[in-house]
Amino acid sequence: MYKKLISPFLFLFDPEKIHNFTFLLIKIFFKVPLSGFLIRSYYNIDNNKLKRDLFGLTFSNPVGIAAGFDKNATHITEFEKFGFGFIEIGTVTPEPQKGNPKKRLFRLKEDDAIINRMGFNNDGVLKIKKRLKKDYKVIIGGNIGKNKNTPNSEAKNDYLICFKELYDYVDYFVVNVSSPNTPGLRELQSKDFLNDLFKDLNEIRFKKNISRPILIKISPDLSNEKIVEILDVIKDNKIDGVIATNTTIDTVNLKSRNKNEKGGLSGAPLYNKSNEVISFISKKTKGKLPIIGVGGISTPKQAIEKIRSGAHLIQLYTGIIYEGPGIVRKINKKLLDQEL
Repeated sequence: MYKKLISPFLFLFDPEKIHNFTFLLIKIFFKVPLSGFLIRSYYNIDNNKLKRDLFGLTFSNPVGIAAGFDKNATHITEFEKFGFGFIEIGTVTPEPQKGNPKKRLFRLKEDDAIINRMGFNNDGVLKIKKRLKKDYKVIIGGNIGKNKNTPNSEAKNDYLICFKELYDYVDYFVVNVSSPNTPGLRELQSKDFLNDLFKDLNEIRFKKNISRPILIKISPDLSNEKIVEILDVIKDNKIDGVIATNTTIDTVNLKSRNKNEKGGLSGAPLYNKSNEVISFISKKTKGKLPIIGVGGISTPKQAIEKIRSGAHLIQLYTGIIYEGPGIVRKINKKLLDQEL
């Protein structure tokens, strides 16, 4: 029903406006008595075979929502009822920011893809933290970054601020140094910066009663040599895992009229590129480094291929937009059928 009736209607409107409108409708719908129960009954699959134990956390299933979808942590309760095993909020920055000028989100329907240049638009860490003071039933990841106006020489402090503020309210952290939409951010994927940042993050978490897992989200556009360098940093600093991958700036062979828009490309064209990075990391680490695979998943078969490439968990973003929320149920059913 979603692909035949709902998405054709939604796709008549501006992507960012309809995203915000849909979020509003979801809030309204869940105020109807029994709506949450009915949604959960249909979409959620409770089965111990789907559970995953990773970096000290138990995920009810391996299918999560990638950062950027519920960046301000406004719909955690609702999305948990749609069956997602974990939800990653953010990217969160210390200060609120509006992001890049609009229009900044583009559908590429012929390519089953999206280009965005949002630019870390979010409500800021303090406001987002207030929304997280609830006993959620789903694992929450906190994706953290730097404000656009913060120079790279001072970027570490932005990550430390977000880390400290969110520490008691999220289950794991993701250091985002790979978005193409904040000028200079990808330069922070350097060995020197990451060693310095992880040293300070570790000093904070090792003083806490609970040691939160830390992951790094990397670009799909890195060379193998650069990935190996980051893997060395991960090993040296006892970082818990990697998210592969962020969006790409490689827009070769696209068909859609919006193909020349600047920004990060997600969806089907990213799928193979993401899998290659996941497979490379898995082989280099002999499958021992936890990997969250994200990029281009829109079918259960693709989800399984992503896992077989080496991903321990997977995340959806563009696939939700093109396939609807029912995609998570389909994937989990297929995982049970395949006994994965």
